[in-house]
Amino acid sequence: MTTPAHTPVSTPVSTPAPTRTRRARGGALAAATGAALAALLLTGCGAQPSDHTGGHGSEAGAAADQTASEGPSGAGEANEADVEFASGMVVHHQGALDMAQDAVQRASTPEVRALAERVVAAQQPEIDQMEGWLATWGEDGGSHDGHDMAGMGADDAAALAAATGTEYDRLFLEQMTAHHRDAVEMAQQERAEGAAPEAVALAERIEADQTAEIAEMAGLLQQLGG
Repeated sequence: MTTPAHTPVSTPVSTPAPTRTRRARGGALAAATGAALAALLLTGCGAQPSDHTGGHGSEAGAAADQTASEGPSGAGEANEADVEFASGMVVHHQGALDMAQDAVQRASTPEVRALAERVVAAQQPEIDQMEGWLATWGEDGGSHDGHDMAGMGADDAAALAAATGTEYDRLFLEQMTAHHRDAVEMAQQERAEGAAPEAVALAERIEADQTAEIAEMAGLLQQLGG
């Protein structure tokens, strides 16, 4: 008796659900990557205007580095003329302050008193500024032997100390005029020979301000009959 051949029965194989899930996730990831790449390309195309802004940022950084290298006082690299100007003008300004502070208390006319107050207000900050430069430059501000920074001799100082009323005002104006003229000459020399930009700029301001005050004092002397 022949036994019939057994025909295997094929069982359909179904794709497991996890495999389909991985494929779905792979498709989603590919789509997300494509979208990100497209966004990156679009951003790159529109990024050129921002490069200009970045340039300004670089310039600002360079300016900040330059300011930092100049030190806290803001003065650039100095030469001998700058040091001479700053150290000399500190002493010169101090002489003007001494005279002006005295005049604030003793002047008999409001116009002279007001002028003295402006001298004090202007020159003390300039002294502080120049002393800061000298410290940055490694200078102590030494003295200038043989140069009368106050612009007045002992006899002039004694006469001013003894004067009262309008005579005091007249002597103050005359001596401060001589003092200002000396400062103008110092400022002009700095403008011609100085190298530090801020020192040269201060010299220009001193020349302009004190030239104007010389003219003002000439008018006040005329009023006093001087």
